[in-house]
Amino acid sequence: MGRAAAASAASGSAAATAVASCEAAPASSIWAIKPWWCQPWSIVLTGLALPLASWLLLHRLWITVPLALAVLLWWGLFLVLVPASYRHEVEAATRQS
Repeated sequence: MGRAAAASAASGSAAATAVASCEAAPASSIWAIKPWWCQPWSIVLTGLALPLASWLLLHRLWITVPLALAVLLWWGLFLVLVPASYRHEVEAATRQS
C-alpha cells in the first residue's frame, strides 16, 4: 500500500471514529457544538444590526423592510426550526440505543 493510500485509510478510520463518537454521545443542545459566531447571541445581534445599519445608512424603507423580513426568516430557521429538529433527532437516537 502506498503512502497516499495509507494516509487515506488512516484519515478514513479517524473520520469513522469521530463520527462514531459523535453518534455515541450527541450533545443535548445544538449550541454546544456550534462555534462562537453561530451562537444565538451572535445571530440575534447580527439580525438586529443589519436592518438598523440599512436604515441608518440608506433611509430607504423598500430596502430595510425586505431585509428585516429576511432576518426574521433567518431567525425562524436558525433559532427555532434547526434546534428543534436537532433536539428531535437526539431524542430519537437516544430512544433507539
